[in-house]
Amino acid sequence: MSEIFNVYCDESCHLENDRLPIMVLGAVWCSLEKRREIAVRIREIKKQHGIPPNFEIKWVKVSPAKLDFYLSVMDYFFDDDDLHFRGLIADKTRLRHKEHNQTHDDWYYKVYFDMLKVILFPHSRYRIYIDIKDTQSKSKVENLQKLHEVLSNNMYDFRREVVERVQAVHSHEVEQLQLADLLIGTIAYANRNLQTSQAKFELVNRMRERSGYRLTSKTLYREDKVNLFLWQPDWGRENDK
Repeated sequence: MSEIFNVYCDESCHLENDRLPIMVLGAVWCSLEKRREIAVRIREIKKQHGIPPNFEIKWVKVSPAKLDFYLSVMDYFFDDDDLHFRGLIADKTRLRHKEHNQTHDDWYYKVYFDMLKVILFPHSRYRIYIDIKDTQSKSKVENLQKLHEVLSNNMYDFRREVVERVQAVHSHEVEQLQLADLLIGTIAYANRNLQTSQAKFELVNRMRERSGYRLTSKTLYREDKVNLFLWQPDWGRENDK
């Protein structure tokens, strides 16, 4: 029987005209059978730090007062062999949509597949969950359907036996999505070269220390714990850092 994996996806600064140059797409994944154990463990970490179990872990909430808690969550990710992360970093200042006859959405779906393709294997099954950032709308549903179509077609999974579902969920209800938000925020902060928050800078340093990577460079293609990819445009392609 094929093993089933849950994949929890989030993104930072993906909009075309948000005036933020660096976009990060990311996914935390684990086997279906481990999902509850992981969620329970994260809630236990919250309790150990005197934080309510329904508190939502978010990069924007990182503060000196909660730094020890966020460091514990980061360490838990690295200590649990059942948890994995894949991230894609893109410099949006290099986009040339009109010159290449594509829309921002066209490009977005392409790089989403680039982010996920290392995770997906044809003999396993995947359930992909994406954070709802606004009220569920017809547009949101259509975007999810399009993403499912792109992922399946690129894998020749026309019967959708590999990617079983692409579903929107609320991050405050899913600890793994909260973890994805934290890791993506850390990667984005490092790539924007920010130092406006000492607490966030310490999280960047902890992730660098635990992963063994600078977070601003690509990793080996088959890196299993923290796998990073630097997107480069097809035109004037330069070597990765």
